[in-house]
Amino acid sequence: MLTLRLIREEKDRVIKQLRVKNFEAEELIEKIIELDDKRKDYQFNKDNLQSQLNDISKEIGILYAQKKKDEAEQAKGKTVGIKEELQKFEDLLSSVEKEMDSIIVLLPNIPHESVPAGKTAEDNIIVKEGGKMPDLTVKKPHWDLIKEYDIIDFELGTKITGAGFPVYKGKGAKLQRALINFFLDQAEKAGYTEIQPPLLVNEDSGFGTGQLPDKEGQMYHITLDNFYLIPTAEVPVTNIYRNVILEEKDFPIKNVAYSACFRREAGSWGAHVRGLNRLHQFDKVEIVQIAKPENSYAVLEEMKNHIESLLIKLNLPYRILKLCGGDISFTSALTFDFEVFSAAQERWLEVSSVSNFEDFQANRLKLRYRPENEKKTRLAHSLNGSALALPRIMAALLENNQTEKGIVVPEVLRHFTGFDIITK
Repeated sequence: MLTLRLIREEKDRVIKQLRVKNFEAEELIEKIIELDDKRKDYQFNKDNLQSQLNDISKEIGILYAQKKKDEAEQAKGKTVGIKEELQKFEDLLSSVEKEMDSIIVLLPNIPHESVPAGKTAEDNIIVKEGGKMPDLTVKKPHWDLIKEYDIIDFELGTKITGAGFPVYKGKGAKLQRALINFFLDQAEKAGYTEIQPPLLVNEDSGFGTGQLPDKEGQMYHITLDNFYLIPTAEVPVTNIYRNVILEEKDFPIKNVAYSACFRREAGSWGAHVRGLNRLHQFDKVEIVQIAKPENSYAVLEEMKNHIESLLIKLNLPYRILKLCGGDISFTSALTFDFEVFSAAQERWLEVSSVSNFEDFQANRLKLRYRPENEKKTRLAHSLNGSALALPRIMAALLENNQTEKGIVVPEVLRHFTGFDIITK
């Protein structure tokens, strides 16, 4: 959520930068400023009336002490009208604050000055490519390979739950677990503390990280208890710091979490979402950092390098893209996507997004820190990234490592799997 101070003091810059996200904010911002002017007026009147009430209360106390009961009762009578007026302004103030907050949450985060203009993913900029393209003699897509080697069963998942909920079996389940352990171990070596978070969150948590109200339609909602299944571990892990004031000594704050993720993905269909390419339930390892504002873009670079190192170790061809204004998320200031090349599908698959939200989430979370030797607190910056999302990594590994003898397991995973090839 953008701060009111930013909206008021840098109105023109906010409007200009949000146009990079193809968002016209001028009308909303003018309304917010109009409501804030009313808020200030109501606050002034409320404070003035409260001051009058306090003065009369002191006067009444003095009169009673002086045994002037009649005069004290007359003074009490004056408070009745003041209290009624005070209540009126308290109600007006509460109403205008609620209306103002309901509009402010409609404004996306301001994109970083380096975010390119654009409307769709076609306008994203490739900033780096790495890895070697596989030279395959056999080219079967993963949805055929998983049947041939009996390692993932979509039909069984449909029977148990529905489409988009696969069942991992045998060496498929072991390979999945190997990836999770590898990603967690690598994060621990990079200084991250492992968290095992709840898979359900409340409304406050969903609001804190910006999933609510922006992505409400994409989340599974348990209406009886008013909980939401998490779309990413970012939500519960970042909310660890909701309503928290951090001290200088607490930094750096680096957390990693493995979780199942749940997304409705309403309206998704077609060949590009076949097999593991788009699921309703999937596994992901997420890295989250809380940083001081002056360090957050160096932290983003560090996180980007960590994710890249995972793809290099898995020997997957990859590319890194800087997202354009039209493709970047509601909450992000700057996002880099990582894609791996799927040899049999002959297309790039997104496997990670790493983002700096600056103080957008922190303002919603009321996440602050107190600089050393200062009394006043400041909003912290929050960042997160997938390190990594498993389904498309699995798809690329199966397709890119297929041979006539079987599917070769990357060397870095063999310690976890206990086998080096998947055979029939």
